[in-house]
Amino acid sequence: MKLASSAFENEGNIPSEFTCDGDDVSPPLAISDVPENTKSFALVCDDPDAPVGNWDHWIVWNIQADTREIAKATDPKGVDGKNSWGRTGYGGPCPPSGTHRYFFKLYALDTELGLEEGSGKDELEKAMEGNILAKAELMGKYQRK
Repeated sequence: MKLASSAFENEGNIPSEFTCDGDDVSPPLAISDVPENTKSFALVCDDPDAPVGNWDHWIVWNIQADTREIAKATDPKGVDGKNSWGRTGYGGPCPPSGTHRYFFKLYALDTELGLEEGSGKDELEKAMEGNILAKAELMGKYQRK
């Protein structure tokens, strides 16, 4: 399975449009080479370089299995989890200092998850255990000017 964006290359720089310095909208994402038995997707974007530890920017699950594109500035149709700001939806990169890495992780699952909206990444990871068919990752970097 593959996850890509027309806005930035893997390991490239994320344009400021998708950050707190710009419009703070989600980047466009393209999904390909999906396993046959996929019943849903889960999407997580996090920053392992945050001073407080891993910072969650975007968490969504039960994304429809036929999804192949997530358009710019849209949330995929699914169930929203709570990010590290304590809200649902996308929150773009906003590093306090230095260059941070942002990992967009897409999981193909063999089921839909029974998690409540607003659950966090820890609950999502537990619910996905034993149900992951494939994982794709896209990493972008951002440093504030």
